[in-house]
Amino acid sequence: MGSDCSQPQESRSQARRRSPGYVIVDRNSCGLIMEKAQRVHLKSVEVEVQVKGYVATVTSTLQYVNEEELPVEALFVFPLPAEAALCHFSTKIADQELVAEVHEKQKAQEMYDDALSSGQQTFFWGETEESPGVFRLAVGNLPPKESAAVTLIYVTELAVQVDDGLRFCLPAVLNPRYAPSNIVACASKVPYTLSLGVHITSSIPVSRVESSCSLEPLIYLNTAQTQAKVSLSPGHKFDRDVEILLYYQDAHQPTAIVEAGLSNAKPGSLMGDSLVMLSLFPEFPAEVVSSFGKRGEFILVMDQSGSMAGSLMRSAKETLLLLLKSLPLGCYFNIYGFGSDFKSFFPKSVEYTQKTVELAVKKVEAMKADRVGTDILRPLEHIYKRDHLPDQPKQVFLFTDGDVPNTKEILDLVRTHSRSHRCFTFGIGQFAGTALITGMAREGRGFAQFITSNDRLQLKVMQSLSFALQPSVVDISVKWTLPEGVSITALSPPLNVLFQGQRALLYAQLTGESSENDEGTVTVHYSLEGQPVTNQFTFCLKAAEDSGLGFHRLAARSLIRSLEMEVKEMKDESLREKVVELSVQTGVSSSFTAFLTVHKGSGQPVKGPLVRDAIPASYLEYDEEYDSHPRHQGKPHELFIPSRYHSPECEYSIRASASPHRSAQKDPYLDLVSLQKAAGNWDLEAKLFDVVGKTEEELAKQKPPQVDSAMWATVLALIWLYGFRTAEQEEWKFIAMKATSWIRSQKVGNLSECVQAGNAVLGCQVEEECMTYICPRHCHYYH
Repeated sequence: MGSDCSQPQESRSQARRRSPGYVIVDRNSCGLIMEKAQRVHLKSVEVEVQVKGYVATVTSTLQYVNEEELPVEALFVFPLPAEAALCHFSTKIADQELVAEVHEKQKAQEMYDDALSSGQQTFFWGETEESPGVFRLAVGNLPPKESAAVTLIYVTELAVQVDDGLRFCLPAVLNPRYAPSNIVACASKVPYTLSLGVHITSSIPVSRVESSCSLEPLIYLNTAQTQAKVSLSPGHKFDRDVEILLYYQDAHQPTAIVEAGLSNAKPGSLMGDSLVMLSLFPEFPAEVVSSFGKRGEFILVMDQSGSMAGSLMRSAKETLLLLLKSLPLGCYFNIYGFGSDFKSFFPKSVEYTQKTVELAVKKVEAMKADRVGTDILRPLEHIYKRDHLPDQPKQVFLFTDGDVPNTKEILDLVRTHSRSHRCFTFGIGQFAGTALITGMAREGRGFAQFITSNDRLQLKVMQSLSFALQPSVVDISVKWTLPEGVSITALSPPLNVLFQGQRALLYAQLTGESSENDEGTVTVHYSLEGQPVTNQFTFCLKAAEDSGLGFHRLAARSLIRSLEMEVKEMKDESLREKVVELSVQTGVSSSFTAFLTVHKGSGQPVKGPLVRDAIPASYLEYDEEYDSHPRHQGKPHELFIPSRYHSPECEYSIRASASPHRSAQKDPYLDLVSLQKAAGNWDLEAKLFDVVGKTEEELAKQKPPQVDSAMWATVLALIWLYGFRTAEQEEWKFIAMKATSWIRSQKVGNLSECVQAGNAVLGCQVEEECMTYICPRHCHYYH
């Protein structure tokens, strides 16, 4: 390849055409490696994770070797968490290590172009314009047989899960997250190795660590169990995301940790002063949690793209059915299906009645994964334009198994409407975009869930529905009491509301001198269901040893993101300059800056044509011909995957690995759910006989006198659920709540006789109490 290129150098304009900010496939003779060039230059990835409380500092080292006979430009994409702060980038070529500096992005790109065209070895690391947290690494002019080690460090807040665990995820970047459903990924042929170790330090004990991958045993480093370490088992194949869940004892305990600033930084500056991180994770007492409410507008948005075909769509449809049946009578709802276009079940949200639910169930059963593309923005715009229903809080539930190139635009839209709705997101399978799923939930004050391996989608949706129906903490205020001579400045935006299952990390800058034994006091006031709550605790003002600058970086990231939003809204160039200045001073990346190193070497241009290798990661290679086609103009981009990655030998398909599997055999449990009426009761009908495995004559013989058929059918349905599907109780708890509410409304005097008769005919031993309330140990809502 490239034998017809006679010039060893190229102009800046030529270099810029396929520089890191220009995302197309260059098809000329000096473009991407031809199909016969299969070798990938990334050889190994080493990751060290330092967890301090609820913050992780992640150090990744990527080892490259140029095995070509010509100089190479390698392109690699690494998606970071949307809330992460990238704060270090360095390269080591032979024995020389170069630490990158932060520059304004356009300036950095021009410097990269100049270095590339003059034959200098250069590395560019910058955030993509479309997706926050997705960075492109360009390794330029790596000579033949030369090796290079690239080290990047980022800091991120760990996302809290519904079971109070903290989630760290390292994405399997070779997997084609953006690929259409017909693309096959050769996970068995991942060409590089991964090693990963996690070191945990906390003020509260570590209880356990879990993972979707095989781990070495957890090792405690002290008797208090506040320090521990764990690592991936040897031989791990990086063919899927590495997900690690960390659990602390007393997870809801508020904490405040002080981190020292840089000794050589200017006093009074963000990096020069100490900084305190306050963690708030309130636990909702059962006695103040409200009963199952009837208010709310629930918008369910389902991905119907081709990659959802098969078991994914079957599981999704079952989940929609369960979710529909779990909604309270009197609320409002609508369902959207989307691909490259979208369609809603109803022109506008409708009241939850027997008629509208029956119609929705029929439409759910007819849903297919037959759409092309994944355009999430357009249905969201349509949803947000709908009139807001008075006294009906809007809750959006979005399901997708993919990712999109315009994540940043979507997050901006969700953020703009964050005060009028909540957004719950579900990333299905190994290839759902982390930045998209977590970002939408964060901006929409909701909750993000990832369904991988054998996770049940239904269970996680019910967990999020629990959060959607629960009250929130409001009227939050934080008061700091500090020694004389010490002042504090809040760096985080005001905290207005906090929902069940949400953790808030607030950052504040400490100014002034304090002695080693000085303490501060934090007093947090808030209101929950109209009841005032006060938490007060003390903390040590002495900075933790070896704390690094993780809190400072995250505080800087928060300030940068806020300013970036102001730039977008106000079109103020001075604010853009302020973002660049803050990014350069703190070493934290922004959408307007990039990291750059240039290795001048001998000063002589590298001889020979430049071979360009697109590492088959999540690299967004858009097809020029696609964009130029009249039929596609104005539509979302489709990904172009070079044909060299379409290997018939691959046996690991996206769809085969992307989701939990469910048997295609009809489940009587789901049949029973589908038969429940909107009011919560069941009718005595032939389909119910089939579910419980009894004939009409057997049930009629056992039915107590003076009990109508609807009451008898409802009691039988509940007994069957409690008796035979206890394992799924968290999934059907709202189904049962509606049923018990209906039973109480009937004021049946001989319920005990009815329950005894039901137990006898079904062969169960369910207690009568299950017919009148939901046990608190199983559900947050009870009567």
